[in-house]
Amino acid sequence: MTTHSPSEVKSLQESALEHLWVYLREPSDMAEKGDPAIFVSGEGVHVTDALGNTSIDGMSGLWLKNVGYGRKEIADAAYEQMLNLTYMPLGTTTEPTIRLAEKISQIAPGDMTRSFFTSGGSEAVETALKLSRAYFKRVGEPNRTKFISRKGSYHGATMGALALGGSHLYPKLDYEPLMPGVFHVPQPLPYRCEFGGETPEECAELCVNAVEEMIKFQDPETIAAVFAEPISSPMGCAVPGDNYWPRLREICDRYGVLLIADEVITGFGRTGKMFATEHWGVVPDMMTVAKGITSGYIPMGGCITRGEISDAFIGSQKASFKHVITFGGHPVAAAAALKNIQIMEEEGMVENSARMGRYLLDGLEELKEKHQIIGDVRGLGLLCGMDIVKDRQTKEPFPAEANLGARLTQGFSDNGIILRGGDAMNIAPPLCVTAGEIDEIVTVFDKVITQTARDLGAE
Repeated sequence: MTTHSPSEVKSLQESALEHLWVYLREPSDMAEKGDPAIFVSGEGVHVTDALGNTSIDGMSGLWLKNVGYGRKEIADAAYEQMLNLTYMPLGTTTEPTIRLAEKISQIAPGDMTRSFFTSGGSEAVETALKLSRAYFKRVGEPNRTKFISRKGSYHGATMGALALGGSHLYPKLDYEPLMPGVFHVPQPLPYRCEFGGETPEECAELCVNAVEEMIKFQDPETIAAVFAEPISSPMGCAVPGDNYWPRLREICDRYGVLLIADEVITGFGRTGKMFATEHWGVVPDMMTVAKGITSGYIPMGGCITRGEISDAFIGSQKASFKHVITFGGHPVAAAAALKNIQIMEEEGMVENSARMGRYLLDGLEELKEKHQIIGDVRGLGLLCGMDIVKDRQTKEPFPAEANLGARLTQGFSDNGIILRGGDAMNIAPPLCVTAGEIDEIVTVFDKVITQTARDLGAE
């Protein structure tokens, strides 16, 4: 249903171009294309713009609309808390915040018992960085100040998080010099293994060995933590071999290094488990979360720690963790998160993520057999990825002048699917998605890939 006239939409777009920073977009480009699009409502996996056009959100916003759009129960929970209390005096807390921390301790892997809440994922990562350095000072190893992360990862937009990230999608040149003491190792992406590993397990072994070599080269007594996404989304869903995370845990234990899993994207059911590290039976020392914790109904994130880590900050005021996030643990956000998790559990959305993820991956595999420009498909739960290539044999990508990303993105949009096209793509619909809606996504993929291959002379 149309909610705005074309002239009203145009006026809003003009105002946006003058007054608003639209993420990752440049104003003159948007003006030329008649953007930005303005969305006004959502229901389930669908979103509707101001002109009444409805699309399937194939990216769950930014990997976060886990329970889907339009869940009145979450809005009601937030509203009820707003009527009671919207903030708390310094150094105190609220019941929903306590209940949320308690709930997370129950669903998190192993002995991860204490949560430090933030406003989002970048703040959660910054908290983990600070907590790591402070922890080693508490236990008498103050020289452990360095961090190891992976090429091709994304850990957030703040300065410390940006230093950890190794993605070409978010250039750092504008912001350098970044936080020193961060060292990057290869990503365990079997399709494009930097070491030439021919199987997921071989690639994983070679990549995890590189972590150990970096630890030894930098001096183990100077390394605070290894940061890693269980599955790296900027690489188009880099699912490691099953031996990667157990070996990473083993190496970190051997050298006394903390293992920090960045589950901002993968947490809360996205991969078919509540948390992705559960697929490999690994308990990290810390885990960063955000996005799916509230399904994007209100901003929230957190850093979850094992008891051994948090216990180092107990005993005296001097020992306490001196770090403050103004809106961390906000009672309204906590109430929304609790209701969000309740919905996920009662409606079996984690299990649906596993089932529908397998169904989606099967559909993408069939497309790969049909289209030569699809080099690879992979996934875990409802976090699937795809590589688009000019030559499947050599894995050569299309040249920049082919405008592959823009072609694909526009093709999806024209056919009612919101996705970001490119050489390496993600497909991550809400966890409430049905088989019929998966069929729609796959059908549009087939159509858009067919047209793109034809336009680029790559049939």
